[in-house]
Amino acid sequence: MSTLTSPRTYDVRTYGCQMNVHDSERLCGLLDQAGYVPVEAEATPDVVVFNTCAVRENADNRLYGNLGHLRPVKLAHPGMQIAVGGCLAQKDRGEITRRAPWVDVVFGTHNIGSLPVLLERARHNGTAQVEIAEALEVFPSSLPARRESAYSAWVSISVGCNNTCTFCIVPALRGTEQDRRPGDVLAEVEALVAEGVLEVTLLGQNVNSYGVGFGDRLAFGKLLRACGAIDGLERVRFTSPHPRDFTDDVIAAMADTPNVCPQLHMPLQSGSDDVLRRMRRSYRRERFLGIVERVRAAMPDAALSTDVIVGFPGETEADFQATLDTMTAARFAGAFTFQYSPRPGTPAATLPDQVPKAVVQERYERLVTLQEEIGWAGNRAQVGRCLELLVARGEGRKDAGTGRLSGRARDGRLCHFPAYDGVRPGGRDVRSGDIVETVVTYAAPHHLVADGPLRSHRRTRAGDAVDSPRGVPLGMPSVRTG
Repeated sequence: MSTLTSPRTYDVRTYGCQMNVHDSERLCGLLDQAGYVPVEAEATPDVVVFNTCAVRENADNRLYGNLGHLRPVKLAHPGMQIAVGGCLAQKDRGEITRRAPWVDVVFGTHNIGSLPVLLERARHNGTAQVEIAEALEVFPSSLPARRESAYSAWVSISVGCNNTCTFCIVPALRGTEQDRRPGDVLAEVEALVAEGVLEVTLLGQNVNSYGVGFGDRLAFGKLLRACGAIDGLERVRFTSPHPRDFTDDVIAAMADTPNVCPQLHMPLQSGSDDVLRRMRRSYRRERFLGIVERVRAAMPDAALSTDVIVGFPGETEADFQATLDTMTAARFAGAFTFQYSPRPGTPAATLPDQVPKAVVQERYERLVTLQEEIGWAGNRAQVGRCLELLVARGEGRKDAGTGRLSGRARDGRLCHFPAYDGVRPGGRDVRSGDIVETVVTYAAPHHLVADGPLRSHRRTRAGDAVDSPRGVPLGMPSVRTG
């Protein structure tokens, strides 16, 4: 007589960029397909997967700290497995099992599809399995997925990067750029929309260079226009473009395609031409601000955001002032600001004139203060405007006792608003995946507030769907690479 056993549970923990989030959705889909189930809240999982980032030094500290905390948990739960994947796994390889010998599986950025097999092999053999592929085995978008949202999805259009920025380790870990064919990308988007997705974000390390691999340098603008022809697709976003490859046909496609959102995240990194030269960024301040000017001319209400590194080797006070001046001229709605940290294996790690930590910290604080002032002024300009909001799942839960939800405007700004539809008799609560319109009444540095009633409200297929606590299973269509 056989004894039924419960399926093994898993928890995937993601660090890093949107590409890591996209890959984690695939890891969850692979584990679902292999018979695992998401762990319940507060329960101890049978498998913990860390999908890691390696861009900054604290990524290493965070991973090894978390692995240390898990060691006694694993000792108390025989049969528990720990897997480490992503960019840090690609970089550290066998170092991970040397520093944390209780880790069972290490896999890289090129072979995320191997995770279920490696877990089973580790259980069978009783030894750690370290498998790092040197080239992409299967395009991640061809793998099954468990999405975190019923109405919003990441769609990868390329992997890898051909740039040689001196501070960046990503090309060494994710390889050179490989583009998907446009038909494969559009087939995935159409399949997502058929399942109720309203918003897609096109992903690539450098979306502007999309198409070079198959001989069409205008392919990205064409892809944006093609997304505009997909019925039921409400919003299209993309990240990240590189200023070197940003062309006017993309600006025209953004302005001409109604469902492409007036939002642009374009990394600046520094406003100093000398620093940009040492970073090997292949554009200069004037070119960057020229793109900003043309985007705003075509889309006056566009919200722009950026990335900035403070304290790159050799950065002088004059260099830093040039960055402040560029931030003032660009008037970004938001910025991700980072203190430079050397990454072993990058050219910048061995550059002379490393900036003292105290100087970097002081400059960083000045930059954050300036950007908060600029961002807050941009938000105050939204007061009195009517915004269309897509109610977000993670951000769209009622605040305790306030009866409010949150949503993203088309330009990406976060807005908190009343959860109750008080316009119509018998109005009801708004749910995640709904699209609402409301008037902004207050602006904070990092969010907006709408206190009045909803002007209009429509329930979408996504709003009718009930999000599971751990996401929405999705079987991806077959795709080609190359």
